[in-house]
Amino acid sequence: QVQVVESGGGLVQAGGSLRLSCTASGLIFDDYAMGWFRQAPGKEREGVSCIRWSGGSTYYSNSVKGRFTISRENAKNTVYLQMNSLKPEDTAMYYCAAGRIWRGRYGGCLGDDFGYWGQGTQVTVSS
Repeated sequence: QVQVVESGGGLVQAGGSLRLSCTASGLIFDDYAMGWFRQAPGKEREGVSCIRWSGGSTYYSNSVKGRFTISRENAKNTVYLQMNSLKPEDTAMYYCAAGRIWRGRYGGCLGDDFGYWGQGTQVTVSS
């Protein structure tokens, strides 16, 4: 069965950095686009960043562009989200997901395109 497991969340001061990791098993990792989503209490889920199966194309939401970097190591079935210059508004539960649809670097990360989800890792940024 498919498992998606995130790690790396925590508490950090504003301006700090965190790196999230996500490992997927039970699927052919190279065949899947991977995405990072977040949801804060009382807010809708946001597609933060996605990366194509080969890693050659990426998407970032405007809220994180220039601060976050997504990457993947297909040999390790792992995708990363490097988060720099963190702001209190980045506080949320962060979810990793795997899906077979890629909408291009300007197409966005849509949750409905991703069929496999992790349990999430909490990121809290203090001011």
